[in-house]
Amino acid sequence: MGDRICAIHQPNFFPWMGYFDKIKHADVFVFLDAVAYPKSGSSMGSWVNRVQIDIQGNPAWIRCPVRRKSGVQLINDVRIDDDRAWREKLLKTISLNYKRASKFDSVMPLIIELIEYPSDRLVEFNINAIKTISTCLGLRCQFVRQSELSVTGNATGLLASITKAVGSRVYLAGGGAAGYQDDDLFAARDVDVRYQNFVPRPYGEISRWIEGLSVIDFMMRQGTTE
Repeated sequence: MGDRICAIHQPNFFPWMGYFDKIKHADVFVFLDAVAYPKSGSSMGSWVNRVQIDIQGNPAWIRCPVRRKSGVQLINDVRIDDDRAWREKLLKTISLNYKRASKFDSVMPLIIELIEYPSDRLVEFNINAIKTISTCLGLRCQFVRQSELSVTGNATGLLASITKAVGSRVYLAGGGAAGYQDDDLFAARDVDVRYQNFVPRPYGEISRWIEGLSVIDFMMRQGTTE
């Protein structure tokens, strides 16, 4: 078991640059796909199916509609609601708001391809987008799904088990993890914890930069050079 770095995260919807920074610093990145979908209210809104982009100079939500079911759903069981014409509408929204961005002509064909990806499984849709964008940004690491591993546990125990299962003893934690994870439990499992310490930095036309937006915004304004 080596010291290669393991990062773990839910497969989010066109996530922000902090997510891709975690991929950049990981040797193996595990998609946490066999845990409960983190729904919020009746819309089932979460980072797994929504993110913010720049709409008329302000951060605003875009989303992939999902089919709501009663009770707990695992992320890898959630289905996209394609009864709604959301893909066409989303592409129109992105096009209208980024058509003057410096990299629009080169990036929009990729966004079209990703949004039109023919799957009704949210996890497949998101993982395809994340892996494709990672390649475009020049990021190289091994991608694994939690559902492919024989691991058990909850919260910190699950993260430690996953880290060991992929042959690592170093877990890369996000900056906000200190408030809820138990670092002593990692230590008890012989797993070292490193913190990401990602600091967002302006890109593109600085006067138009808004912190925390989707990677779509980064690529439209900066291109595929991380």
